[in-house]
Amino acid sequence: MKDVPRGRRIVINKKIDDNKVDSFRSLDMGEIEEERAEVEGQLSSSIEEVMEAAKEMNSRKKLNDDALKKGGLYSIQDSYELLRSKGMDISFRAFGGRIERRSIPSVKIGKKRYIPVQSLEDMLEIGDKFYSVRRAYEKYKKHNRNINYRAFIGRVEKNSIPSIKIGTKRLIPKEAIDSLSHVAKKYYSVSEALKELHKRDVEIKRNAFERRLDRNRVPHVKISGRRFIPREVVSELIEKELALRKNSY
Repeated sequence: MKDVPRGRRIVINKKIDDNKVDSFRSLDMGEIEEERAEVEGQLSSSIEEVMEAAKEMNSRKKLNDDALKKGGLYSIQDSYELLRSKGMDISFRAFGGRIERRSIPSVKIGKKRYIPVQSLEDMLEIGDKFYSVRRAYEKYKKHNRNINYRAFIGRVEKNSIPSIKIGTKRLIPKEAIDSLSHVAKKYYSVSEALKELHKRDVEIKRNAFERRLDRNRVPHVKISGRRFIPREVVSELIEKELALRKNSY
């Protein structure tokens, strides 16, 4: 390939207006943690009230599953069926394991263990808003096949992928994974952009390309310290580079 004269500059004038990128940037994990602390305080108070009601029923010898359910305490089987009916994807074994590890609060009445309905409702709400780390990775991997689980964990540890710890589990907001998946589909990282340019026989060194980004001659967004270029911008850059090369012969 003949070297393209660098005296003529290619500038792409394009404003990037992307709600998914804005959504990711606006995630405030400090605010989410404060809201969670408030929820846990309210949840603790509600569970205490249910426990007191159960003690009252116990004193009256009215402890059967139906009576306890009306009072807000579900048997393990009823609890599991409730979660499944609401769309939670969890096996009975995994559910039982959480109860044994006390990550799901329960109370033993007579010979059976019961779970406050408030805890079940909280589990469903958490499931609506967050992914486990493994589930988040599986979702993201569908759109970014170049990332492995270890690298994903590394980004979580470095907070470039936001997370929150609830109980003993680390969880990732679904909104964050939704936004990052969108970026993986619609944008190139710097390395990916260069690979695409080279594939089309447009030779630009990384340092030169990054200088263009520094000077805003190539529109891009910055997410968690990394720069991403819209795929359509890279396509336009390739077209202009090839046209400039053709006209220079």
